[in-house]
Amino acid sequence: MEQQIKTTKSKGGRPPKAIKKDQYLAIKCSQYERRVIEAKAKKVNATVSEYLRKMGLTGKIDIKEITLPEDFLAFTAMLNHMAANLNQIAKKRNGIDELSSYERADLKVIAARFREIASQIKSSLA
Repeated sequence: MEQQIKTTKSKGGRPPKAIKKDQYLAIKCSQYERRVIEAKAKKVNATVSEYLRKMGLTGKIDIKEITLPEDFLAFTAMLNHMAANLNQIAKKRNGIDELSSYERADLKVIAARFREIASQIKSSLA
C-alpha cells in the first residue's frame, strides 16, 4: 500500500511564535494612573503592555536605550527625503503627465546623491 504524503501550501508571512501572547487582561485605573503608567512605559521605551507585564512578573524594568550614530540618522533622513521625491516623480511619470526639465534635473541630482550616499555607507562599514 502506497504512503500518501500530505503537502500543505505555505501561506507565507511570519512564522507562528512558540509562546503566543493571546490572553487579554484588562485593568481598571483612573485617568491620572493611566497617564502615569503610559509616561513610565514611554520613559523606558516600552509599550504599556510590555511595561505592565515586566512589572507584574519581575517587579523591575530594564531600560532599553537605543542610540544611533548621528551619521546614520542623517543618512536615514536624507534617504527618506529623496525617496519621497522619487515617489512623486514616479507617480507623475506613470501617469499621463510628462516630466518637466526641472524634474529631470532634480532626478539627476537625486541619482548622484544616491551614489554618493552609497559610497559613504560603504566606506563607513569598511
